[in-house]
Amino acid sequence: MRKLIVICLLLFSYNTLFSQTIGSKPGLKITQLLNDSELLPRSNSTEEIMVEGNTVWIATSKGLSKTEDNGNTWTNYGELEEFEGEFTSTVKYNNGVVWTATLHIDEINGSIVGVGSGLRYSSDNGTTWNVLPQPLDQEDATTITYGNNILKALPVTVEEENFIYDIGFTSDAVWIASRAAGLRKSTDMGQTWERVVLPPDYLNEIHPGDDLDFELSPQAGKITNETNLNHIAFSVLALNDTTILAGTSGGLNISHDGGVSWKKLNHQNQDYPISGNQVLNIAFDEFTNTIWAATRKTTGQSEDWGVSSSTDMGETWAVHLRGEICDGIDFKYIYDGNNIVDSHVMVATQNGVFRTSSQGNTWIVASGIKDDYSNLTLTTTHFRTVATQYNFDGSTNIWLGSANGLVMLNETSGFWAGDWRIFFVSQPLASQNESYTFPNPFHPGRDVSVTRFKYSTNGISADVTIRIFDFGMNLVRTVIQNASRSLTMESAPLDYWDGRDDKGRIVPNGVYMYRIDVDSNDPLYGKILVVR
Repeated sequence: MRKLIVICLLLFSYNTLFSQTIGSKPGLKITQLLNDSELLPRSNSTEEIMVEGNTVWIATSKGLSKTEDNGNTWTNYGELEEFEGEFTSTVKYNNGVVWTATLHIDEINGSIVGVGSGLRYSSDNGTTWNVLPQPLDQEDATTITYGNNILKALPVTVEEENFIYDIGFTSDAVWIASRAAGLRKSTDMGQTWERVVLPPDYLNEIHPGDDLDFELSPQAGKITNETNLNHIAFSVLALNDTTILAGTSGGLNISHDGGVSWKKLNHQNQDYPISGNQVLNIAFDEFTNTIWAATRKTTGQSEDWGVSSSTDMGETWAVHLRGEICDGIDFKYIYDGNNIVDSHVMVATQNGVFRTSSQGNTWIVASGIKDDYSNLTLTTTHFRTVATQYNFDGSTNIWLGSANGLVMLNETSGFWAGDWRIFFVSQPLASQNESYTFPNPFHPGRDVSVTRFKYSTNGISADVTIRIFDFGMNLVRTVIQNASRSLTMESAPLDYWDGRDDKGRIVPNGVYMYRIDVDSNDPLYGKILVVR
């Protein structure tokens, strides 16, 4: 699901780029001292991309990063005290302010859980940041008033399993969607938060004038007995101050009065419904006035994965890319002067980024992603986010985010046609005689579908052979044989293993050895732990 936390096992070492003058406290504005920019983001795992003018912001597993020159240099905020050690789950922009939400990973009672650590926002393009704690309830916040009704409500008092997936905006409020804490809004820039009441699972609509008796609760607790999937929030989008969309595990909710009354739209209560009730992302095509949503299967046997679209504000839906697990959605608009004359819809999925110019009748997937300058090839098809940036020269940058590298296509014409650029981070080697692979341990077939070999040929052309052996030193796979390579200690790794043997079968769990032969030099050896 979108905002599903993927724990990256890549270990990087970096020089410190930032220092700060004072410690971080909730709501305190911090002054940062920026040194020289870096050539790459800090992480290969990109959760969300947000474009505002010539600035591209990316939320990654190692904090927040931005570029203002088409990726030539990057400002990385990961070592700044406000972001240090934090995963950024989303990044959004509104009226001159950049907002991002953070979390970290903890092991609690043997389980890996996401722990929310609040929000950060900047009104000066990242020069200074305000820090807001994760919104929590007081233990005695066991009821909520809705119209004439006083409803039971589960107070969310801990950060564990309570982190923010999405942020939205109206002119008077900031809205957040959280798995454990549901949908909330703040009218004072995050100093206080108000719980937003959505329909329970057994009601399709709620209005403040109704006589109601249900519990606001994503799960049963000490105060509440009900479990409502529709109170588990993942996405929020405000089309204007009156029309607000909220995606949950129970469907897509729409309000036409600023978030007071709500109508729930899901797979069970419409004749032409969304594909599945878990709504991970919502986007709006302003050219065709179409709602697009990444919709996934939850509990219903008739539900399915896919992307759903509606041209009548949710009354009826068309389902596209059925069976695909979809995440990010964005649009490329075609302009005639200042007027939009067409739109292309792009959807990031676990099987590639699909694109349609016919509102979903036909789709073309991005393929053959290779950086001709660095010779890097993107080896994953699992994408989480897509964003579009328009350039002054008339070209378009299409940014794609995955767990195995950030990608930019500079498209001047055609369909997925142009120059690809891959931004891939690796730790420099300590010496010419060192090698390593990453990720290691390696999970073939998952988000990061290959492990890469980092080695050097001292910057000169050499014939390289890489072989994989099992623990008994039986040959498993010849990755490359007598391939010409010219790599330095800082070069991005070109060669990789997909966890398969020479017959194309994924190997069993265990420890494997690799051997790298560079010309007639002494071989380089190492171990790879495969965990499926």
